[in-house]
Amino acid sequence: MMRLILTIFAVGLMAGCASQPAPAPQPKVNLSGYPLEFRQGYADGCASVNAARKRDEARFKSDANYSTGWRDGYSICKPR
Repeated sequence: MMRLILTIFAVGLMAGCASQPAPAPQPKVNLSGYPLEFRQGYADGCASVNAARKRDEARFKSDANYSTGWRDGYSICKPR
């Protein structure tokens, strides 16, 4: 009986270690009223949170809508 309890306990521990928590879902944001440049920057900023930075440096420096969108996307999608 004790062996059965220990086996069930060990299996439970192994099952708990095998699973990983799911990444936090990305917030659903309606960007339909914003300019295309802002939306593209937002998408790049949000994508930069979980991967290598995705940013068009030339546009970031020269296009205010793109850079504002990138900053907003990065800060809103960043886990807290």
